[in-house]
Amino acid sequence: MAPQLNAPFGTWSSPITAEVIKKGALPLSALVVDPITSKPYHLEARPSEGGRITIVDTECDIDLTPTKDWNVRTGVHEYGGGAAIVHGGNIYFSNLADGRVYHLKEGVNPEAVTPENKVHRFADFDVHPIHTHLLVSILEDHTIDEPSDIVNTLCIINTTTKTVHPLISGADFYASPKFSPDGTHLAWQQWSHPDMPWEGSHVYVADAFVDSDRVSLKNIVHVAGEALKVSAAYPSWANSETLVFTSDESGFINPWKYQNGKSTALFPEPVGYEFGSPGWLLQTHPYAILDDNGTLALFITTKDGRNGLDIVHLTGGLLPQTIDIPFVLVDNISSLSRRAREVVFSGGKVDEGVSVVKVALDDAFGASFAVLKPAAIPEFSSDFVSIPQPMSLKAPNGDLVHVVFYPPKNPHYSGSSVPGERPPCVVLAHGGPTSITMQNLSWTTQYFTSRGWAWLSVNYGGSSGYGREYTSRLDGKWGVVDSNDCIQAARIISSTLYNLVDPKRLVIRGSSAGGYTVLSALANAPDVTTFAAGTSSFGISDLFPLEAHTHKFESRQLEKLLGGTSAQVPEVYRERSPINHADRIVAPLLILQGDIDKVVPKEQADLIYTKVKTKGGVIEYKLYPGEGHGWRKADTIVDALERELGFYEHVLGLKS
Repeated sequence: MAPQLNAPFGTWSSPITAEVIKKGALPLSALVVDPITSKPYHLEARPSEGGRITIVDTECDIDLTPTKDWNVRTGVHEYGGGAAIVHGGNIYFSNLADGRVYHLKEGVNPEAVTPENKVHRFADFDVHPIHTHLLVSILEDHTIDEPSDIVNTLCIINTTTKTVHPLISGADFYASPKFSPDGTHLAWQQWSHPDMPWEGSHVYVADAFVDSDRVSLKNIVHVAGEALKVSAAYPSWANSETLVFTSDESGFINPWKYQNGKSTALFPEPVGYEFGSPGWLLQTHPYAILDDNGTLALFITTKDGRNGLDIVHLTGGLLPQTIDIPFVLVDNISSLSRRAREVVFSGGKVDEGVSVVKVALDDAFGASFAVLKPAAIPEFSSDFVSIPQPMSLKAPNGDLVHVVFYPPKNPHYSGSSVPGERPPCVVLAHGGPTSITMQNLSWTTQYFTSRGWAWLSVNYGGSSGYGREYTSRLDGKWGVVDSNDCIQAARIISSTLYNLVDPKRLVIRGSSAGGYTVLSALANAPDVTTFAAGTSSFGISDLFPLEAHTHKFESRQLEKLLGGTSAQVPEVYRERSPINHADRIVAPLLILQGDIDKVVPKEQADLIYTKVKTKGGVIEYKLYPGEGHGWRKADTIVDALERELGFYEHVLGLKS
């Protein structure tokens, strides 16, 4: 092995390039299992094909929608999810280009089963177990394409007559419609403005009747949930008599059941960690039923910033049993075979990318894991990977701030050639804002750490994964708590107490709500000099037009985050809008934006760029054609990452 080198932090050479990251990732979008054949499929993004998503036979690795005509994706809620379902070898999927639902059997070209109508969007399907040509689905109607006029309902798709029939309406949003195994009941989740689904949502159940190839509902019963206060979510049937769902009534998302007309918590006492996560995407249930009788379930948990797996007894009265797993990220869980107690999920480790994994549980709940679709093998040694170091920091005001720190790591370097030098540090503010940065391998993080940078992911107050009280810290204080937590976390790890990074070479990055946190930290904070530079990707600069023009799903979220509407608290909207403090931005700023973003329209980027530029500030702006809320195209992914690194290197004088 060649002797290790010394060079200034931030200047190390690394084989982890943006091109390698683009090629090496397994861009897994979702997992889908055929409950009849126990055959797994997954949805896979193709950045090299314009970012489209295709459905793949997981075991055979065969692309079932191989041409660019097909994009297995839905625009419901703009964020999508729930774009496909498989039943008895029949695949049904939503095609983004025209919004129609298609039927696909392997070896046969897809056939549309909904009428041509470009203002209709469908998602989150379930197949009737007896009348399998009938699908229940969310229907989002954009006939009048303004947030207040978009209509969400549940509908029935008759795949034989290729017609769509209304089922239920009245709420602002619906999710997770599920037929009972005997087809006699339907359960679903619904919520209305101003709630987001993790703030206040309801689970309902009704008797389902099929007549003349249509479904009707009678005897609708409210199962659980309370507007503004309790989120009941993710209903699914363990058997024809038992409905499982989650509720955060205790302050943490815990499993519940509805049986014999009564809702009860499954644990004898509340468990102080999460058994679910915010429903940003559709069809993302946090559990899978394990056995034929519906007496056991395997739940994804979140504890200390990592995912785990717990066995839950659906008969109730017992505490959960945690199983040992080698993964820190678990997602897209689904029953593979109840008879064999097999479950499939996507799993990520601290030093390996995301794989498709099967787990089988024996009678003693011993777990055996098999990889069905491995993560891409990198073109370099795992010695380049910096391992996450989770910390809980105490801010000066006494609040805890949960962070994950990554030190510089590169096997070719033993450290800096500059005596006493500490590394520059990237501070990440995640999006959402009700989200969380997990501890699984991120090649973007390693792109920086392998070059001699440190990295700090901040799960600021308002993040999910730590209970409702921690999430509620952001209520009425968006733009204050999040930016302050990022500032304080950066200062603490650069202080003499930790001495981990250079306090004069801190940079901050974030996307969407995280981009707003970046702009708030650089413009609104009492001290705007903490960070030497920042990158805001599709971030929010002016809260007034955001309230008026963002998409329906989040159009009333600001009322909770800011304490009211712009008419009720205009002074808060003015004070929290970075555009109104652009003259205070002293750190160089990079703005990255997609030109067809409907969540944070490009006008938000235009506004801050013009204002800072006019005031004489240092600012760069890159607009990516054909990109929406997040990067999907290969060229964009590469350019955005290289552009950001180059921007920091120039600002900090790291490269000549």
